[in-house]
Amino acid sequence: MSPIIELINKNKEIMENQDKNEVLSRAVKAGKRTYFFDVKSTKTGEMYLTITESKRKFNDVTGTFFYEKHKVFLYKEDFEKFQNALNGMVEFINTGKVPEEVNFETEEKLNERDLDEDFSNLDFTL
Repeated sequence: MSPIIELINKNKEIMENQDKNEVLSRAVKAGKRTYFFDVKSTKTGEMYLTITESKRKFNDVTGTFFYEKHKVFLYKEDFEKFQNALNGMVEFINTGKVPEEVNFETEEKLNERDLDEDFSNLDFTL
């Protein structure tokens, strides 16, 4: 088999494997941006959410368009805190009312907490 055919087959296999862990996907168009909300599954069956911001941009040097992407991964154990913080920030934007600090931390509190942690107990095995 030629190297090109092998590469094509390998790419197809990679794409099929990526699609297998995708459970549900929705796109939200917002002006020049598109937000993708994708529920995915780990090898152990745990589900998580990825939020991707995709923005089409033009490269002046090459004269071509490309997509700039930013991703956020949210895991089940963080949903409530994330949702509380997001709802509070949206409420503040809409009403000007500073949200109560329930179930989420300010940046200052996070920075104080990070100074106390030494990260010696981290485990990066999958």
